[in-house]
Amino acid sequence: MDALTDLLDGPRAKGAFMLRAVLDPPWSMRVEDRAPLCAVAVVRGEAWIASDDRRPLRAGPGDVVIARGPDPYVVADDPATPPQVIIHPGGRCTTLYGEPLRETMALGVRTWGNSADGATSMLIGTYQMRGEITGRLLAALPPLLVWPEGGALVPLLGEEIARDAPGQEVVLDRLLDLLVIAVLRGWFARPGAEAPGWYRAHGDPVVGPALRLLHDDPAHPWTVAALAAKVGVSRAALAGRFTRLVGEPPMAYLTGLRLAGAADLLRDTDATVEAIARRVGYGTAFALSAAFKRERGVSPQEFRARSADHLGT
Repeated sequence: MDALTDLLDGPRAKGAFMLRAVLDPPWSMRVEDRAPLCAVAVVRGEAWIASDDRRPLRAGPGDVVIARGPDPYVVADDPATPPQVIIHPGGRCTTLYGEPLRETMALGVRTWGNSADGATSMLIGTYQMRGEITGRLLAALPPLLVWPEGGALVPLLGEEIARDAPGQEVVLDRLLDLLVIAVLRGWFARPGAEAPGWYRAHGDPVVGPALRLLHDDPAHPWTVAALAAKVGVSRAALAGRFTRLVGEPPMAYLTGLRLAGAADLLRDTDATVEAIARRVGYGTAFALSAAFKRERGVSPQEFRARSADHLGT
């Protein structure tokens, strides 16, 4: 497993919010769903996307927009068109005054808009879960990006999004994963890209295999010596090369990986701190609690309580 896989595997899309939007101008939507990640593929027409403090970006047919939450943004037919509707968490849509629009603008299975033959057609897929283990990659993305090569996945997603068949949610989740992975691969590999060091390091013949070993089994009792032996270099060579390319030593990287996994489990499961400690590579609940508080400033129990309070708001 690598860091890009972690974006969609910890958690990967599960019951993602999926929608086809078909619209005639003028139209404008303010998105306040606080989702960690959203992909918008333009099938027909054009859309302008802007956050509160950045210039609008244009997306045309075949382009894919990636919006990183939780800050709000606007999707419109024209940058000058004021918002007409607000998209809330869970895909709930209302007027600016809070009146529900779900039934008013429903056009069929997972299809919504103001005209069945609208000039603009977009496919929207939203990851509704937030995983701490994805934070390292999400932090490397701009709030908004437009990628011009959605490829064959866009028409395939378009065919499937309005289909009502057994297991359809799983099919759509996986198609969304593939589309996002394809876009992010292209984004980080583009000429002049400023991909983070840990991402570029996955292509290194020494550090890349070491990173994959850590991601595959973060709970293993790794040492720098054991990791170096696995990839066939000396301890000193691995430590120096890893630190230079990734930006931190191997064991510091592993600690971050383990604590991110612990945060996911604290937030998303009822497992005890003792059980979580064993799952992520700490021998005791005390050892995990000490590391967690040192890195995050709160104990695992406090983190779980705050996460529950946040989800309840």
